[in-house]
Amino acid sequence: MIIDIHGHYTTAPKALEEWRNRQIAGIKDSALMPKASELKISDDELRETIESNQLKKMKERGSDLTIFSPRASFMAHHIGDFNVSSTWAAICNELCHRVAQLFPDNFIGAAMLPQSPGVDPKSCIPELEKCVREYGFVGINLNPDPSGGHWTSPPLYDRHWYPIYEKMVEYKIPAMIHVSTSCNACFHTTGAHYINADTTAFMQLIQGDLFKDFPDLKFVIPHGGGAAPYHWGRYRGLAQELKKPLLKDHLLNNVFFDTCVYHQPGIDLLTKVIPVENILFASEMIGAVKGIDPETGHNYDDTKRYIEATLNLSAEERYKVYEGNARRAYPRLDAALKNKGR
Repeated sequence: MIIDIHGHYTTAPKALEEWRNRQIAGIKDSALMPKASELKISDDELRETIESNQLKKMKERGSDLTIFSPRASFMAHHIGDFNVSSTWAAICNELCHRVAQLFPDNFIGAAMLPQSPGVDPKSCIPELEKCVREYGFVGINLNPDPSGGHWTSPPLYDRHWYPIYEKMVEYKIPAMIHVSTSCNACFHTTGAHYINADTTAFMQLIQGDLFKDFPDLKFVIPHGGGAAPYHWGRYRGLAQELKKPLLKDHLLNNVFFDTCVYHQPGIDLLTKVIPVENILFASEMIGAVKGIDPETGHNYDDTKRYIEATLNLSAEERYKVYEGNARRAYPRLDAALKNKGR
């Protein structure tokens, strides 16, 4: 199987964005605040957005299953308070669940959490539990910076985050460490803030000893791990100066990188530097970079082409990237597939 572990519902019906705009307006004027029940999206509308977009491209590009979560830039945890985030997360997660129900062979859910700056992460647990228990979701997205580019939360190794980690271990789900929209003009959302956050998260994990407390905890750092693979020597050296174990022992039993790297030299570097056991296939299609590369004539986010073309992977190693590693990193995904005889 070709399992794409990084998909977002970027093509949701326009009614979702219109409802969100009303919710944001309602933060200042409570009379304008809409009820969740006012959002009406039919199954036919969901089918149309998926069949003409994600599913069409999956068939064209040869991928079989996508781990599907709400649109990352729409999470916007810095907007409003916890109640705003809670309502918004529940709506977005339910839509992803409905998509997975409509297309059970092609999509399976991962949850957005109702994070809010300065709010105890324990507040996210009811939504997390609902998505795992009721919806059958296999992972979560964890925003290390709910402030939207100002980094007001403690680092990922801090006990502040432990309530989430405890639930992740209990339910055997990994977290993709994924920020949302930047509200800081210095950081372009997808070109800077996302990549900065990937790199920042990796360095935070080096600085701490999180996996001594949670040896079974698993993270996915998206977008190829930010700057980490390119500067692997820097991070090896910094870990050494901090008196940490070798990176393969300190982090690589618990941390994975995806293949949302949108050119061949980038994938070649990723697959040369990072052990193959730590690489998960992903495209984030119809996401940050939607255009066609004039140098190749193909979409930038058609990442399967790069995996097929790299000389750094054998057939056995490609299997690990495409399927085997995802089954290890996402035990609930593996179980769901086995229940279907896949």
